[in-house]
Amino acid sequence: MPTAGIEAMNVFGGTACLDVMKLAAHRGLDTARFENLLMKGKAVALPCEDPVTFAVNAAKPVIDAMTPEDRSRIELLITCTESGIDFGKSMSTYIHDQLGLDRHCRLFEIKQACYAATAGLQMALGFILSQASPGAKALVVATDISRFLVAEGGDALSEDWSYAEPSSGAGAVALLVSDKPHVFEVDVGANGYYGYEVMDTCRPVVDSEAGDADLSLLSYLDCCEQTFLEYQRRVEGADYRETFQYLSYHTPFGGMVKGAHRNMMRKLAKASPPQIEEDFRRRVLPGLDFCQQIGNVMGGTLFVSLASTICNGDFSTPKRIGCFSYGSGCCSEFFSGVVTADGARRMKSMNIAANLDRRHGLSIEEYEDLLHRGREVRFGTRNVRLDLDDIPGLGETRRYGPRLVLSEIREFHRCYEWR
Repeated sequence: MPTAGIEAMNVFGGTACLDVMKLAAHRGLDTARFENLLMKGKAVALPCEDPVTFAVNAAKPVIDAMTPEDRSRIELLITCTESGIDFGKSMSTYIHDQLGLDRHCRLFEIKQACYAATAGLQMALGFILSQASPGAKALVVATDISRFLVAEGGDALSEDWSYAEPSSGAGAVALLVSDKPHVFEVDVGANGYYGYEVMDTCRPVVDSEAGDADLSLLSYLDCCEQTFLEYQRRVEGADYRETFQYLSYHTPFGGMVKGAHRNMMRKLAKASPPQIEEDFRRRVLPGLDFCQQIGNVMGGTLFVSLASTICNGDFSTPKRIGCFSYGSGCCSEFFSGVVTADGARRMKSMNIAANLDRRHGLSIEEYEDLLHRGREVRFGTRNVRLDLDDIPGLGETRRYGPRLVLSEIREFHRCYEWR
């Protein structure tokens, strides 16, 4: 059987971050309840950062490591997002241009809530496995930002932000998909998918979300169970407790993942509370590290968890990772793949953890100021010129190499530069 999967992967967690415990205290949230979220920090998008800059900054290290010949074989570029910047034009065109990819390439965008990147990966895998263009590669980029805005003439912070604000992040994940799955070899045909209509979370206007948090949790738990049962039906001998040495979940916040894992272990493994806790720490917790520092980045979050699992797990011998993807509305999937010592080495060489540590730590005052300044580049902005010398933390990035930033919007056309 032909092989396919992720040849290379990188995570970009932004330029600036915020300690969410400080934010919780500032907002007057219930500290005991907040601690159950298992969050530490969140990436905060600066005014000069948008889904395009996040996507390009995630993908550039992957592209730069390729030979010109290999780069020319990227024949499919899929952007997965619910933070689109245009109702018609795909941001894939901007990403393609900034990465300098060959023009003989399909470019488009996918939206399906937090499931989008899994949809993109599965579409890319189908292209590779079809051998319609032998040796071709696909670049799948999941990129999303949560840019909270302060409404003029009112106190927007009194609206239903509550616990969503601290857990909503910004980031991007780039996946190079090919028939050389050095990082993550997908178990071809081992998929359980499940979907139905539910109004748990939606985005009725471009800059705001609405939904029912309790319904979203119930839908997530239902899909987690049903996708695995379908996977189990298709994969002979699959066992939730024994088949996977690690598990990576879509992670809106760590507490939600812990609850889902507890539910699965109770129902499918009949495990005791101490057994569940030990299993969570051993198989799931390695995948939460990066998520706890970036926050929920919608479609990319599962793959932030996958990258974290690979970077923090023990892959001295090949290990199988089970992956659960969930997107509100809803569509969900459980799939799996194998990681080797070489795959773990390649992932660690991307220095994701070090790059997260290098981000500018925002003060509450800087963060509040950014909430007001977010209106400068909100969806539909026609013309604006950003003062790049007046953005907190941006100058610090020059020590770590160039990054793409948004410098201007001119008659709706976005202009970028490397800083």
